[in-house]
Amino acid sequence: MAYRDGTGTLLIGTTTVPLEVAASYRARTRGLLGRDGVEGALLLTPAGSVHTFRMRFPIDVAHLDRRMRVIALTTMPPGRLGLPRLRSRHVLEAEAGAMARWGLTVGSTVTVSAGGPPGTGR
Repeated sequence: MAYRDGTGTLLIGTTTVPLEVAASYRARTRGLLGRDGVEGALLLTPAGSVHTFRMRFPIDVAHLDRRMRVIALTTMPPGRLGLPRLRSRHVLEAEAGAMARWGLTVGSTVTVSAGGPPGTGR
């Protein structure tokens, strides 16, 4: 599935999480930089690695393969460079601790329902 910048929902088992999708180069480059937090999660697509330089808070990072299955999970403090994951096609970011609360583990499969452009609520 080809994604575009916007909003949507993330389904993890029976848990529904608000989602922001960053699919354009500009949106992926900006990511969570300059923010004090994130409501829900941010999906970077396509992406194989991330960094937390100039970030203000620690984040949970989930690397997803092309079938949206979690292949790696980590928590990164600000100022770090993450290792690239060769099979990673998407990266999911959330505030540290959020993914554990949602029950996300390595091997979990997530479902993304993309909505509309940012701010539309669709």
